[in-house]
Amino acid sequence: MNPLLQPFDTAPFSQIKHLHFKPAFLKAMEDARAEIDAITDNKAVPTFENTIETLEFSGQQLSRISSVFFNLNSAETNEEIQKIAQEISPLLSEFGNDITLNSALFERVKAVYEQKATLKLSVEQTTLLDKKYKSFSRNGANLEEDKKKRLREIDAALSKLKLKFGENVLAETNKFELHLTKETDLAGLPDGAKEAAAQLAKSKGKDNGWLITLDYPSYIPFMKYATNRELRKNLSLAFGGKAFHKDALDNQENVLKIAQLRHERAQLLGYQTHAHFVLEERMAETPEKVYDFLTELLEKAKPAAEREFDQLTKFAKERDGIDQLQKWDGSFYSEKLKQELFSLDDEQLKPYFKLENVINGVFKVAEKLFGLQFEVVNDIDTYHEEVKTYRVYDLDRNFISIFYADFHPRAGKRGGAWMTSFKSQYIQNGTNVRPHISNVCNFTPSTPSKPSLLTFNEVTTLFHEFGHGLHGMLANTQYPSLSGTSVYWDFVELPSQVLENWCYEKEALELFATHYETGELIPMELVQKIKESATFQEGMATLRQLSFGLLDMSWHGGDPSQITDVKAHETAVFKDTYLYPDTPETCMSTAFSHIFQGGYASGYYSYKWAEVLDADAFAYFKENGIFNKEVATKFKDHVLSKGGTENPMVLYKRFRGAKPKVEALLERAGLLTTL
Repeated sequence: MNPLLQPFDTAPFSQIKHLHFKPAFLKAMEDARAEIDAITDNKAVPTFENTIETLEFSGQQLSRISSVFFNLNSAETNEEIQKIAQEISPLLSEFGNDITLNSALFERVKAVYEQKATLKLSVEQTTLLDKKYKSFSRNGANLEEDKKKRLREIDAALSKLKLKFGENVLAETNKFELHLTKETDLAGLPDGAKEAAAQLAKSKGKDNGWLITLDYPSYIPFMKYATNRELRKNLSLAFGGKAFHKDALDNQENVLKIAQLRHERAQLLGYQTHAHFVLEERMAETPEKVYDFLTELLEKAKPAAEREFDQLTKFAKERDGIDQLQKWDGSFYSEKLKQELFSLDDEQLKPYFKLENVINGVFKVAEKLFGLQFEVVNDIDTYHEEVKTYRVYDLDRNFISIFYADFHPRAGKRGGAWMTSFKSQYIQNGTNVRPHISNVCNFTPSTPSKPSLLTFNEVTTLFHEFGHGLHGMLANTQYPSLSGTSVYWDFVELPSQVLENWCYEKEALELFATHYETGELIPMELVQKIKESATFQEGMATLRQLSFGLLDMSWHGGDPSQITDVKAHETAVFKDTYLYPDTPETCMSTAFSHIFQGGYASGYYSYKWAEVLDADAFAYFKENGIFNKEVATKFKDHVLSKGGTENPMVLYKRFRGAKPKVEALLERAGLLTTL
C-alpha cells in the first residue's frame, strides 16, 4: 500500500519509501487529469462554481505529494531522491502544460471571465477568476499549436536544468573540505568554533584535527575570526567558485541555457523579456521601474559604501599593514573594526542566544502580537530526528497550524534558510482546513561542551523565516492558491523582514536573551550596542544586495543570446558596485540558486523593495509601541491573513493608511546623510 496515495493529514514520513514516489506522482496526475476532464466534459453552462472553483480544488492529492517530495529534495535529499526529481520534474511540467494548453478548459474559463462584470463575485472570487484566466493567457493558451509544442519543450528542459543547477551547487558545497591538523591554523577562532570543527572532523571519519566546510556555520566563523589570511583566501575562493571549475559540476552552461530558454519562452508568449513577463504580476510592474528603484538606492548607498570601504581599508592598513583589501579580508576586518567602534562582537552576544531560548522568544513575540501559543508535540511524523514539531493555537484554543522546525546543517540539506509548506490553508465545505508550515535553517549546532549558540545574524535569520511562517500559519482565505505566502513576490518578504526589527528592541530581547549558563538577562549596554551597530557598514551591505538585484535583471531583463562568457558578463554588470578587486577564480551566477533554481528570477530586487515596506511598517509599530495590539491586529487582519486575495498595495494601505515611503528605509539604514 502506497502511503502517499492514502488520505493523510500530516505527512507520513516514516512510512514513505523512495519507491513510493514515482507511482504516487503518476497516479495523482492521472486522477487530476480525470478531474480536469470532468470539468471540460460538463455539458452545463460554465459558471464560477462548476469551472473556476472546481479547477481550484482539483489535483489536491498531487499538490500534497509534490510538497512532501520537493521539500525532502531540499532538506533531506540523496542521490536516489535527486534521480527521481530528474524523472518527475519534466512529467510535472508536461502536466502543467496539459492544463494551461487545454483549449476546452480555457474556453470554459474564458466564458466565465467574460461575464465577470455580471457575476456579483466577492473580492477574493474576483481575484481567483483573474488569476485563473491569466494562468492560461500568460502561459500559452492563445498560441498556435506549433508554438504550444515548443512551449512544452522549453518547460520540460527548464525543469531539468534548474534541478541540475541545484544539485551541482549542493555537490560542490559537500565536496569541499579544509582539513587542518595544526592548531596554529585556527588562531583567532573562538573556542566554540574550534570545538565544532573538531566535532565535524570526527563525524567525517578524520582521525585528528579540525574540519572547515562551506556550510555557513563552519564557513562564516572562519572568515570572520581566523587570522591565517592564506587559509581565509583558500576558503573564500572555494566558496565563491562553486560550480565554476569547468568540470562535471560546472554550472556555466546551465546558466546560459536557463537564461536563453526563459527569454525564448517570454518572446513566444508575446513579452519582450522574461523580466517583462514576470513583472507584469508584481508590485513593481515593469523592468524600467525596477531599474529606477535599484538606481535610486544605488545613488544613495554608493557614497556611504565607498566611505565605509575607505574606513575599513585604512583600519586594515594601520592594524596589519594590508595594502589592498581582498574579499577574504572583508568579514575579518569588519568584525575587528566593529569591536573597536562599538566594543561589540558576536562572541559576546552568543551566550545570550541559545537556540532554544531564541525559539521560545520568537514564540513569545508571536503570542504578544497575535495571541498565538506553540505547544511542542512528539506524535507528528518527521523526515529527520532533528526536526521538532508544534501545534499552534490561539488564545481561545482554536487550532491554527502545525509547525515544523529544522535548524541544523546536514549533508542532504541545501544551504541557506527558507520557509515552506506541507499543506495549504483553505475553506471547503464549511471547514477551515489549517496549514502545515515549516522553517528550515542551517544554524550553528551544539558541541559536547556548549548548546547551539546563535550569532546575532542567525537570530535575525530565525526571526525572518518565522515571519514567513506566520504569513503561512495565520492564513485565512477561501482558496489555496491565494492563501498564505501566495502573494506577489515583491510583497512576500514584508512579513519576514518586518519581524527582524524586534531583534533590536529592548522590550523583545528581554523576553528571551538570557545567558545560557547564568540565566542573566542580556545587559542593556549590549542591547544599546546592538542598536548602535545596526547601521554599521549598511552602505556596503546595501551595495552588495543591489549588485545581486542588478545581476538578476541583467540575465532576465534583456536578450541573453549574445552572452557567451558568464564571468565576463557578470564582471561588466558589477563594475558600478565593485569595492573589492575581482577574483577571476570566482563567479556569483554559477551558484546564484535564488534566481537559477528558486523563484527569484527577475525578483531579487524584491528584498530591497520589501525593506521599504518593512521599514515603513515598523515605523508604524514604533510610533504606537512595538507590542501595540491594535497595530498588530491590523497587520494580521490586512496583511498576514489575507494572502494574495487583493492587490498588495491595497492591503498595505489598509493596514498603514498610506503608501510606504522610501525615506523610512533610508533613515533606518543611516543613508539619509548621503543626500
